[in-house]
Amino acid sequence: MAEFKNPIIPGFYPDPSVCRVGEDYYLVVSSFEYFPGVPLFHSKDLVNWKQIGHVLDRVSQLQLDGTPNSRGIYAPTIRYHNGLFYLITTFVVSQTGARKNFYVTATDPAGAWSDPIWLKDAPGIDPSLFFDDDGKVYYTGNRVPEAGQTHAKHMEIWLQELDVKSGLLIGDKTGIWDGALKVAHAQEAPHIYKKDDWYYLIIAEGGTGFTHAVTVARSRKIDGPYESNKRNPILTHRHLNKNYPIANVGHGDLVQTQTGEWWMVCLGSRPYGGIFRNMGRETFLAPVEWEDEWPVVCGETGKLELKMEGPTLTRGEEIELDQFEDFNEPTLNLAWNMIRTPQDSFFSLTEKESCIRLYGKPHQLSECENPSFIGRRQQHLSFRATTKFTLQSSIDGDQAGMALFYSQDNHFRFEIVNDKERRLRLVRLENGEETILAEKLVELEEVELRIRADLQELSFFYKKAGNWKKLMDQIDARLLSTDRAGGFVGTYIGLFCISKGAFGSTKADFDWFEYKGETYD
Repeated sequence: MAEFKNPIIPGFYPDPSVCRVGEDYYLVVSSFEYFPGVPLFHSKDLVNWKQIGHVLDRVSQLQLDGTPNSRGIYAPTIRYHNGLFYLITTFVVSQTGARKNFYVTATDPAGAWSDPIWLKDAPGIDPSLFFDDDGKVYYTGNRVPEAGQTHAKHMEIWLQELDVKSGLLIGDKTGIWDGALKVAHAQEAPHIYKKDDWYYLIIAEGGTGFTHAVTVARSRKIDGPYESNKRNPILTHRHLNKNYPIANVGHGDLVQTQTGEWWMVCLGSRPYGGIFRNMGRETFLAPVEWEDEWPVVCGETGKLELKMEGPTLTRGEEIELDQFEDFNEPTLNLAWNMIRTPQDSFFSLTEKESCIRLYGKPHQLSECENPSFIGRRQQHLSFRATTKFTLQSSIDGDQAGMALFYSQDNHFRFEIVNDKERRLRLVRLENGEETILAEKLVELEEVELRIRADLQELSFFYKKAGNWKKLMDQIDARLLSTDRAGGFVGTYIGLFCISKGAFGSTKADFDWFEYKGETYD
């Protein structure tokens, strides 16, 4: 078996779910407040994954207006049955945590997917679908136990039959399991599988931080009772120190290959520069074997590793993570996202040849709005990002440039500001407090900016007279980590344009953008 590198999908790609159709594998992840929603990947070997689209790519499918950071689309599950793909997920609507669950369908996973089928009386998060041999379909999710919580965030997994044609839950709800470790919290992410006349229920518990884990129970009947595996948890890194290179492992989904092997996709993070996880939660792959009619994950070592022996499938071409974008294509590369659903067309790939034109909007990156911003995920511990652009503005205070964005409260802006004179400015926003770190008068029509991350140390450069000049270095990047900023997302590198005037009165033309990883450890 050829070796592979974990994570299999680096960067902010959490809560993976996978299904197989013949020799093809499809995988989806959470997208939270970003649009388009739910990145969709395809693979032939479970190791190399190419993005082929987004499931929720239309305004009619996904309205994220006012959705705060780390709310939005949670933990999708993808399944295939009788020629149809199903994607079920949770939409967390607001800061207070109001939740709505829905599913969409497609005959071709690359799209188009249907508009949402909203489910009534479906509490909790992380829904999943199971198609049984008798033709019945079951919904699983989590909820507060009917008998009440015995400790903080104590949840149970519940089951109910679903009529997928009408979109109605039918029959009674049944609580089937509340986890392996009773003092653990946040029992969630349930998936049911059937093997050798057993129903296996795999869930996540312990929360999505350093105590995250995957546990399993089984039953002869779909509605229980379920017995817990005495070897639980079957995958966790909670027992390892926080300096181990892979942390908060959990939220798994199983798949069986056409050769009979079993594998698990799951989430984890790579802390660096201490216990800081700027890339958020990423997608990993783990081997699974069966002993005594129970799944055993990473059986030789009991833990995920950065390099492991892979599936016995013909290995495909390695996917390139570096990106050079000259904006010559009629549509945006699938790597790009916007913050929340765009209600107006704030960019053009045709208005100026070989450029993307961003039209300035009044929304700051610090607001819970849809700013004029496109971004792609950080995917390496160290990287550099470079762009060239022109700001067309006659309004004082207009801005355009490049951002390192975690949330509206935690980000960096490296920008040109139009004033009586053009200024180059580096701005840090940490926990909502803005600080101008550096400012310099510049006479630049065409601007080239570069951000370099050497692990947790940032440096900022601009080009003048053909030479790179340093504006500032030794800037701490840790404010872009979940561990300081909170939430469930990861860092984006983005391009933006902000205007003090009417929408469209200011333009920023970006000639190209380059992202290049400098290490992959």
